[in-house]
Amino acid sequence: METQPHEILLQPPVSSNEVHNDGASNHSRDAEQKQDVSREEVLQTLQVIASTGKFWHHWDKLKIMLSFQLKQVLSEYPEAKLTSEQQYASLGESYIELVHKLDEALTCFIEGPPFTLQRLCEILLDAKSIYPNLSKLALALEKNLLVTSTLTICTDPYPQATEKVPVDQEKANEKQNQQSDTVQNGVEPQVPDKDEVMTEADVGDDMTIDMETFEGDKSSETNSEPNANNL
Repeated sequence: METQPHEILLQPPVSSNEVHNDGASNHSRDAEQKQDVSREEVLQTLQVIASTGKFWHHWDKLKIMLSFQLKQVLSEYPEAKLTSEQQYASLGESYIELVHKLDEALTCFIEGPPFTLQRLCEILLDAKSIYPNLSKLALALEKNLLVTSTLTICTDPYPQATEKVPVDQEKANEKQNQQSDTVQNGVEPQVPDKDEVMTEADVGDDMTIDMETFEGDKSSETNSEPNANNL
């Protein structure tokens, strides 16, 4: 008997019971959905969509992932822990009403995800750094959900290469580390310095000039000897 007044105090008047019942049913469905989808899988899937703009999962499963991440992101904002009066003052509606509205806007797509799917994934992956306030985040999500055009599932091969990139990158890093280790151990690659090359070239030119001067002086001395004998 004590729980009933407590629930009424946490909810706004008039439509509070309807919102609460819908929210409870949604949370119960989420509990079942979480058993099929892990948070790691959700994040990896959204990252692929955010980077490619395409989706490969069945829309019903992808919808579950998006709904899960949507509620997870919204719950991380401090407005979610405010009282109903504070939520109305900050958001213009209660937190539960806001979550219900956005989730309904997402799940109402039947044939496929909205064509703004890529932007939605970008927001849900990095919401707090993009929108510091829940009200701004809600407006951005609502704007991207109030569309009618949808996307079709991609038939191209799933981008498995994105998982192999770190391996190749790791090999490249190992080579760089080996090169840096040889430098640190005192064994530096024999690469001539630009200044040294220029110096050697300059020295070679000087030596050539000196030899030409020496040969010129020698020839002049040789030519002067006959003249002296003639005298």
